[in-house]
Amino acid sequence: MIETPVAVLHAAEIAEASDRLTVLVMGTNDLVKELGVEHVPGRLPLQTSLGLAVLGAKAAGVVVLDGVYNDLTDAEGYLAECHQGRALGFDGKTLIHPKQIDDANATYAPSDEAVEDARGLLDAWRAAAGAGVVTYRGRMVENLHVATAERILALREAITALG
Repeated sequence: MIETPVAVLHAAEIAEASDRLTVLVMGTNDLVKELGVEHVPGRLPLQTSLGLAVLGAKAAGVVVLDGVYNDLTDAEGYLAECHQGRALGFDGKTLIHPKQIDDANATYAPSDEAVEDARGLLDAWRAAAGAGVVTYRGRMVENLHVATAERILALREAITALG
């Protein structure tokens, strides 16, 4: 868990500490306490810490999960925090109640449009094998776009397998 200022500042080192470590989890409640800040909509007091933890995890190649949302009566706030977490680069969100599952899955899972786009991009890439330049829907396609498309499809497949 990344739940102290020291952990935030050393997130990459923590993530690289063992080959068995595959995920970092944000302990946002403890982090709020340790920083002496408050839980507020938009999480401004935590944004630097959240960003640094995401950078550390991604640099180490591990998954990083956003912290819990405490107010079970505030569905709108919870959903906003899910969207913020995804925008910051988190791979998912930790939950404190089963009623949070559907919104977390809907937010972090690839949309049907993203899956369709990924499939189309990969089809265009394969069809143009050996060509100097590949475009899809007017966008230039490079290896990094292919890797992203493959990640999207693998995530969809994994979620579908959980059924």
